Amino acid sequence: MNGLRLHHVNTDHVTVTEGASSGVAMILVDRKGENSIIVAPGANARLTPKDIDVAADVIRGASAVVMQLEIPADTVRHALAVCRRHGVYTILDPAPVPPKGLPREMLAVDVLTPNQGEAEALLAARRSMGRMKRTTRVDAKQLGSDLLAMGPRSVVLKLGRRGAMLVDGDVYTERGFKVDVTDTTAAGDAFTAALAVGHTEGVRGRAAVRFANAAGALCCEGFGAQPSLPGRDAVDALLARGNPRS
Repeated sequence: MNGLRLHHVNTDHVTVTEGASSGVAMILVDRKGENSIIVAPGANARLTPKDIDVAADVIRGASAVVMQLEIPADTVRHALAVCRRHGVYTILDPAPVPPKGLPREMLAVDVLTPNQGEAEALLAARRSMGRMKRTTRVDAKQLGSDLLAMGPRSVVLKLGRRGAMLVDGDVYTERGFKVDVTDTTAAGDAFTAALAVGHTEGVRGRAAVRFANAAGALCCEGFGAQPSLPGRDAVDALLARGNPRS
């Protein structure tokens, strides 16, 4: 909470769940900066549709709502329903992917932002239900196109150091930025958050993906999750420098 306030994040709707610890994650980082994460959900697992209803006025006035899957699926589903009812722009980062995948109504968002592994897991779950032809392909363009057919209005596929791919009927790839990678923890979160910021500022399409690439890349230069998240000045400076990976 103190960290949020320090960075001027409004915490009026952050609540305390008695008898439960905050969700925590143990993060292991290898020599290349890639991470493996074990999550203990704590209070995250107790977030309910009623909590969403309490925040309905905030949601109704939002420019965008970002969701992920570290809270119960029913709560995410309810939040999506509230957003649809009020015409609020929705971004879903499908992490972690449930073993059985996601139902179509949870994929009917404005933007779906998986990384390549999450995209493959979502499609593998759908194939196992007999709804897609079995295949071993892992081509990024095909992954994005297959996901688009599952319901979202657009897919932004995070490709790590290679950048990201926007699939919205057309397919565009925005190269990543060259940075010194220390730890990739929270890079995907920074990327998705930047997409939301871009949307609120009227940045669309490839420009929004490039903005998100810059935020995600800078996050890789520091250790940890919250401490490594870049400020806006740093993101703007990297964009102005214009050194996407060749």
